[in-house]
Amino acid sequence: MWDDLVKNPAALAAVIVVGGIIFIAMISWLIPWRLWVEAVASKVHVSFGALIGMRMRGVQPTVIVRPLIMLHKAGLTTLGTNELESHYLAKGNVPNVARAMIAADKAKIKLDWTRATAIDLAGRDVLEAVQMSVKPKVIDCPDPSKGKPMVEAVALDGIQLKVKARVTVRANLDRLVGGATEETVVARVGEGIVTSIGSAEDHKKVLENPDMISKKVLDKGLDAGTGFEILSIDIADIDVGNNIGAALNIAKAQADKEIAQARAEERKAMAIAREQEMVAQVQEMRARVVEAEAEIPSAIAEALRAGRIGVMDYLNLKNIQADTQMRQAIGGTDPKSEETEQ
Repeated sequence: MWDDLVKNPAALAAVIVVGGIIFIAMISWLIPWRLWVEAVASKVHVSFGALIGMRMRGVQPTVIVRPLIMLHKAGLTTLGTNELESHYLAKGNVPNVARAMIAADKAKIKLDWTRATAIDLAGRDVLEAVQMSVKPKVIDCPDPSKGKPMVEAVALDGIQLKVKARVTVRANLDRLVGGATEETVVARVGEGIVTSIGSAEDHKKVLENPDMISKKVLDKGLDAGTGFEILSIDIADIDVGNNIGAALNIAKAQADKEIAQARAEERKAMAIAREQEMVAQVQEMRARVVEAEAEIPSAIAEALRAGRIGVMDYLNLKNIQADTQMRQAIGGTDPKSEETEQ
């Protein structure tokens, strides 16, 4: 095949041209010339070997070289491609870290590359953290988008107060890695507000001096263990809510009333049951009396046969019984009529 190309100069020239084009394209892909020219024009040393190595390792040269140019232009000349490339391979945001380094340097904030990359790899926005160090951030407590619009607490006199606070925080770069987030600060401030109001004897004192809440909450050191420093806690709004104490007393009184009614009903039922028992006992005793009275004629007859009483005694007894019945009828105390009525 090579002999055929040698014998055919036109074909050989075409192969050489195509090969040259492919070679130039490969070189252009391996070495981004425009980016290299930008680095040279900015007096940043980036070798061809470094650019080729980035391509081989799957690193975008633009993401490394241009942030490096920004850093050198800002006077941070101690960093090279190795540091930036290492952070890129660790899934870090190299341009954001570079901008954060420049912002910290201009604001005279101590922030080295190691700490900046650690903050970035921890999932925090290092540029935002630097900006918060320069310009403190105001956080609403509570966060309206995540719950109730106001913190609710009850004073010792039973009156509910609704409070909305604004917390001014500044990022603490030394504690940002491993420190708690804004949600923790908001939760702690809310807890401090509830505790401060709950310890107040009168809700009127809180309304008169809302700053007492801020002072008590600030004295607790709520920013400990967080990535922020609390500068101030300002009470933006405070409203009077329901009379929780009165509502609880009413509910307790209602519950006591229902308990008393239940006990009264229980005693009433027991009294009715006892009454029925007594009625049954009375009926039983009357039955015994009737049974005893039924034996009287037999006893009289036995006495007559035995000779213990005479006929005249028996007649006198009948007269006495008739006279007693007549008197009872006249007086309206006839036992038979009473038994009938009952």
